[in-house]
Amino acid sequence: MTPPEIRWAGPRALLIQLESLESVLAVHAHLQQHPLRGQVDVLAAARTVLAVFDSGTSARAARTAVAQLDTSPATDSAPVGDPVRIEVVYDGDDLAEVGRLTGLEPDGVIAAHTGQLWTAAFGGFAPGFAYLVGENETLTVPRRTSPRTAVPAGAVALAGNFSAVYPRRSPGGWQLIGRTASRLWDLGRDQPALLRPGTAVQYVAVRETVTVSDPVSGAGTSTDAPNETGHSLEILTPGPQSLIQDLGRPGLGDVGVSKAGAADTASARQANRLVGNAPGDAVIETILGGLTVRAHGELTLALAGAITPAEISTTNDAGGDNTRTAPMCSPFALHDGETLTLDQPDAGLRTYLAIRGGIDVPEVLGSRSTDVMSGIGPDPLAAGVVLPIGAIDQGRTVGAAEPSTLPDAVRLGLETPVLLRITGGPRHDWFTDVSQTAITSQTWTVTAESNRIGVRLATDENQDAAAPLERLTADELPSEGVVAGSLQVPPSGLPVLFLADHPVTGGYPVIGVVVPDDLPIAAQLPPGTMLRFESVDPETLRPLTKTQHPITTRSS
Repeated sequence: MTPPEIRWAGPRALLIQLESLESVLAVHAHLQQHPLRGQVDVLAAARTVLAVFDSGTSARAARTAVAQLDTSPATDSAPVGDPVRIEVVYDGDDLAEVGRLTGLEPDGVIAAHTGQLWTAAFGGFAPGFAYLVGENETLTVPRRTSPRTAVPAGAVALAGNFSAVYPRRSPGGWQLIGRTASRLWDLGRDQPALLRPGTAVQYVAVRETVTVSDPVSGAGTSTDAPNETGHSLEILTPGPQSLIQDLGRPGLGDVGVSKAGAADTASARQANRLVGNAPGDAVIETILGGLTVRAHGELTLALAGAITPAEISTTNDAGGDNTRTAPMCSPFALHDGETLTLDQPDAGLRTYLAIRGGIDVPEVLGSRSTDVMSGIGPDPLAAGVVLPIGAIDQGRTVGAAEPSTLPDAVRLGLETPVLLRITGGPRHDWFTDVSQTAITSQTWTVTAESNRIGVRLATDENQDAAAPLERLTADELPSEGVVAGSLQVPPSGLPVLFLADHPVTGGYPVIGVVVPDDLPIAAQLPPGTMLRFESVDPETLRPLTKTQHPITTRSS
């Protein structure tokens, strides 16, 4: 038995490198059936398994256990259950090209595609997207040299030795050979994903023309919900972006669904604590101010996160307005008919508004959070939306004023670089020695293209010799699981720091991973903020010296 190569993917996750897809499936199945202590998620990919844990302690213990796993392919790897039948009209734009690449001609491609059983090996890329492996490799073809900006929902495609169906309209570089009316992702089903790892698939050729429209990925996103209290909060102006968030929906990486949830979990928890809610109750996450809301009924609210001037106004009997200031990080009353308006933050980016009782909208896959990348969860808030408030847990009391969770570095604005701790990424060794040093020695700048998916960085124009990162190898990295905090480096050499709505898999190497405790800070960095990274040991989180590097090692 060859021991697996185990690479840290941040202090709470392990990327397990294996020799074959068969070994990947064996290890993935074992961890699914026999989860390790503290295991939160496990995600298979082409040559790796990503295991995510609830703490550094659990991850360190798991590292020892994983090193002893039997990685031999299962002797009986036949899929369980009857195959899922997917009817396909074979008229894809790349059918002739696939015929040329394989030497089979179009009719031969159709025969090869329908003449073998396919098995869902792993998910990723988008909710419901499954990488299918056939019984042979006669249809192994490269990706298109020029990816399409939009592939329609239901497109049946090939790339490498995989086949797949696009669940929704999205960019893509796979070779398109047909289309199907089968819905790969439907939140109206008990199991939204039609295909999960281990599901068998039989493609069947049909002649009828089918029209496939994008499924409503956020089905159930209406904010209408039973309201036991009769109290509600009306959105008068949403500002640049206001979303409903809680602590997310972990454990669904296998079907392409990221955790999502509040980008700054520390501030969301604080806002809930101040009004006497549970930590995971739904709040409003809003950026750059501009949010105005009106109370229907007597409400208790709290603001946390970005330091934001806020004003409460009410109309008196004479028709004039009376105003008072709403405090930060302290509970306050918003009486029936009063409005609360948030100004632009003095420091930070994201402000969290909690209402005692929580926002009582329907859950989607166990969470009320909005995932802006996949479209799962409540729609972004708009003027006129009325949010129902849940019943108050009388066992929880309203809290007292607290200090802000916003660190001093963020309060100082653009004058001093914010420091984030990172561990070496699972592909740290894909970069030159100069770049391995530059990631922590250079100052980086947050760009305006940043969002909940990731913080996009640029080199500091005022720093001499600052340069994009360079790779040591030009090899193509097969897609593999990534965690929030990953510093993924695309061909531009400019890192992207993944936040709450990041994709569950990525095809660019990760040079470092921001430690989870520092992610709330990353979520509060407005465009123009200067940023520096400090290397720490993934097991102790102690700073590394200049002669130390977070080298990845093979477990034995």
